[in-house]
Amino acid sequence: MPIQVALVSILAKFPRLIETYYSNGIYPFISKSERYALGWLPFSLGDFLYSILVIGLIRWIYFRIKTRFKKPKHWMLEGLAALSILYFCFHAFWGLNYYRLPLHQSLEIDHEYSQEELINFTKQLAQRANELHLNLVGNDTVKVDFQFKNSEIRKIAVEGYHNIENDYPELTYQGRSIKPSLFSIPLTYMGFNGYLNPLTGEAQVNNQIPKFKLPSTTSHEMGHQIGFAKENEANFMACLTTMNHPNPYFKYVGYTFALKYCLGEVNQTDPCEAQNIIGMLNLGIIKNYREVNKFWEEHENPLEPFFKIFYGGYLKANNQPQGIESYNYVVALLVNYFEGEHQL
Repeated sequence: MPIQVALVSILAKFPRLIETYYSNGIYPFISKSERYALGWLPFSLGDFLYSILVIGLIRWIYFRIKTRFKKPKHWMLEGLAALSILYFCFHAFWGLNYYRLPLHQSLEIDHEYSQEELINFTKQLAQRANELHLNLVGNDTVKVDFQFKNSEIRKIAVEGYHNIENDYPELTYQGRSIKPSLFSIPLTYMGFNGYLNPLTGEAQVNNQIPKFKLPSTTSHEMGHQIGFAKENEANFMACLTTMNHPNPYFKYVGYTFALKYCLGEVNQTDPCEAQNIIGMLNLGIIKNYREVNKFWEEHENPLEPFFKIFYGGYLKANNQPQGIESYNYVVALLVNYFEGEHQL
């Protein structure tokens, strides 16, 4: 275990090496193989593995208490051996992607922007979101309802990656392996939309969240699958693939998803301007946002903040020093990407 920790710490200092030989070398073969091997299963094998691990941990703790923690050398070695195996599998199958080059370097774009650029870009997003909304419902006061089944949304999401793979071969997605989480109800009370199992490469989506959130969440988890481990970069992948999606409902989700992040950033620096942009939006878009907010408000509970703290700690331990706040980096990626040769 100490040797592995030391090796990962050394490798983390060479992101270009990881980018070349792992993220764009070994990992695509690993992830593609896992998706083809497990994608056909109608359930998440990874969720069953999690259940077995939790049961095994409870059993291990039970026997430690029953034997009054006798033979400490034996059970400490046993526990460290199990942790060592999990640590190795985590990094070998997926986790080294946390230490690849930052996405703005891979895309060769800037990661800073002026306040004027942010406001102008956010206004453009708002105008485009209004257009997409009206095209779908024909009435600016009506929210967009998604008539798709959850399983259909998981299938359609793949088209977003297929639609951009000619321009970005490294984003090619083959072998669909996206599953509804077996833990969707507890996941809801923990405050999470989905997750990737790093051991099986399966993307699990919270089946309880509003359909308005499912396209972006599914595309986000697919971003993790193809090697973008950091949350902000997976969010950018979700924006990129949904905003360029051939399906108008997915495109609407993509623009409103990107808009929400940009509005949040504008609000941090210029709350009055943020309110002005919100005033530009069709009431139907506001209703879609409120639908999601209401869902999470209905499931708030005293334990949720502790899960957020734990997850924030996990992000910081995996090369995301800002923790959950690192999500805001997606705004920098969006502004600079679309300020370049790409247009909204």
